Amino acid sequence: MQKNSILFVVLSAAVIFIWYFFLAPQSTQVNQTPAQVQTEKSEYSSSMVVRNNQIQDEISQFADEERINIETEKYKAVLTNKGAAVLNWSVKEKNGEWVDLVFPGSSPVMGNFPGSVYKIVSKSDSKIVFEYVSKEGWKITKIYNLSDSYMHNLNIVIDRNSSVSVPEIDIEWGPGLGTDAKEVKENVSLSRALAYTADKPYKLKKLKTDSELASSYKWMAIDNRYFLAAFIPEKSSDFDKIIPSRLDKKHPYSVTMTATVPQNVDRKEYSINFYLGPKGYTYLKSYNLGLEKTVDFGVFGFLGKIAFAVLMFFYKITHNYGWAIIMITVVIQILVLPLTLKSLKSAAAMKRVQPLIKDIQTKYKNEPQRLQAEMLNIYRTKKVNPLGGCLPMLLQLPIFWAFFTMLRNAYELRNEGWILWVKDLSASDQFMYLGDFSINLLPLLMGVGMFFQQRMTMAVSDPMQKRMMYLMPIIFTFMFWSFPSGLVIYWITNSIISMIEQYFIIKEDEIKVKHS
Repeated sequence: MQKNSILFVVLSAAVIFIWYFFLAPQSTQVNQTPAQVQTEKSEYSSSMVVRNNQIQDEISQFADEERINIETEKYKAVLTNKGAAVLNWSVKEKNGEWVDLVFPGSSPVMGNFPGSVYKIVSKSDSKIVFEYVSKEGWKITKIYNLSDSYMHNLNIVIDRNSSVSVPEIDIEWGPGLGTDAKEVKENVSLSRALAYTADKPYKLKKLKTDSELASSYKWMAIDNRYFLAAFIPEKSSDFDKIIPSRLDKKHPYSVTMTATVPQNVDRKEYSINFYLGPKGYTYLKSYNLGLEKTVDFGVFGFLGKIAFAVLMFFYKITHNYGWAIIMITVVIQILVLPLTLKSLKSAAAMKRVQPLIKDIQTKYKNEPQRLQAEMLNIYRTKKVNPLGGCLPMLLQLPIFWAFFTMLRNAYELRNEGWILWVKDLSASDQFMYLGDFSINLLPLLMGVGMFFQQRMTMAVSDPMQKRMMYLMPIIFTFMFWSFPSGLVIYWITNSIISMIEQYFIIKEDEIKVKHS
């Protein structure tokens, strides 16, 4: 069984390691120049380049830019009359810090006919009206209807006063989506271009670089781990295509929704609701638009959603996510208790027969076939199954993985403290600093706990296996060093409960041995 314990720990470590360092987006620092960003933003359509050049020729090169600043309790935005675009859009975190969702270097976004100087017709904290009239006689009016939450509306009205054709219009965000300093390293590779299907079965699709028919989707979006920029047209049939683009894998996505203005109408109106804010699962679900699907619960998503619901239940009781994590960990341990007991009893039985195994390994070390036969005979006569503890442990992996992923991606844990020095459950605990190096106490406590847990059931005689078992706590400490403290609290709690269970199983086994 001890070999199986090692196998389970190694498999668990391998899964976490592969996901965190390979499957999970890797740390990628991007330093984009304005020229690089402009190149990326024009990648999706050569016709846009021609159109923008035409518009640029029409306007004065000496026009002054005007900016509009909006600030509410939840967000603050900076808009410009050039393109009637958004320069910055910052949302307020629970700790009072502001996070600009406009990715550095990609500003402005949501502009139409970049460089065109719009007239500011009116402005207030709830409504901003821009207007631009071309020399050919067509007019575009952009109306930002702003709320006190994260969902807003943009109206684009095209008026034609002659038979001249109107250039294609679009709504664009990117490249990329901003985040806070703690997430900068992984942000580029975590950013996704998304679209949500308009018909059943509703599905969230990760966009690559192929254009999609806009009428097939309810909305398009760009997201990262904790934030979302989504655009929901009131009539998706008004738009032609959804076009994702990026320079390469080291750069984030842009996503654009285009529309060809009908030539047989004098007036055409486009209405787009847009969400700019955090990816709180419960909050997004309240809109009934499928926006909560952007919260990644991983491969075992259905288990992750159940775990999240239970976590929120305990939070309502404790009003502290740290204690809620501990309580749900206890619940999970109770649910898997039969499997855990089976594994621990198998481990105790294996420990009991280890002296016999060691003796025959010494006796028949030069006779491999005889050694194998004698070992099987011991397992049979002592009624020990060497695989008895492996399967129960493996069956727990989906539950562990679902809970792991849920805690990793739950916005609700951001800037939520537990006790003492643990101020943010979504970040490493950062107990103290030695120069620029952070000493994270929770992973160290976890590693110590794992070491003593290994000692309790140490039942191997092979020196290599012993070294491996002593090495595992060090490996896990290294892996969990920069993990969110909420995850480490879960693992520590899990280890403490496991050690208590092991203690009683070992005592019970010792009693059986005395009376046998």
